[in-house]
Amino acid sequence: MNLPTTNHSRVLIMTAVEAEREAVLRGLGSPDFIDVELAGVGPASAAARTARVLAGNEYGLVISAGIGGGFTDRAGIGSIVIADQLIAADLGAETPDGFLSVDELGFGSSRLEPDLPLVRCLQEAMATAGLAVRSGAVLTVTTGTGSAQTAAALRQRYEDAAAEAMEGFGVAEAARLFGLPCLEIRTISNAIGPRDRSAWRMKEAFEALEAASSILVEVLKR
Repeated sequence: MNLPTTNHSRVLIMTAVEAEREAVLRGLGSPDFIDVELAGVGPASAAARTARVLAGNEYGLVISAGIGGGFTDRAGIGSIVIADQLIAADLGAETPDGFLSVDELGFGSSRLEPDLPLVRCLQEAMATAGLAVRSGAVLTVTTGTGSAQTAAALRQRYEDAAAEAMEGFGVAEAARLFGLPCLEIRTISNAIGPRDRSAWRMKEAFEALEAASSILVEVLKR
């Protein structure tokens, strides 16, 4: 396996909630170069809390990690998605002709790019370890998708999307402002579409998050 050098000194991982943080910590063990902090729910909280941590410490890499929904023809339940694009999927405006992104409105960009060499490195390492992993766009939304209609609209708008969550773009935007590379790692607990909590597989998603974090720390040590 041909892995690139991944010297990022100290690493900050942001999770939305404590259960995600605990799964990440179980996978990491106790490395002295990684901090795991809470971002809260949603991109605004994630950006603010990430920026607060970054303002008081020196890091070389920032990671948003946690569980999320998957477009299951691309990312099945219990699988891992490493973002190759982080997209603020509902940042824009509705018009009579449909949704316009902030890019189309001329107000900035709704897309951020992660550390792509590290994305490829992690994907290869996780696949070699036997984990179900893929790269793809991860959508950041402020309202979790709960209908087939919304899921279809997102899929049509973002054909490269594999997963959705609520914090990645906020974490990445804070990292960008501090001039730092970022990653987003999501493990899939449910299908994006009609909201059915009985079909969610949280246990499998947390187990995948722990396994992904175990591989992550090994790669970052190199």
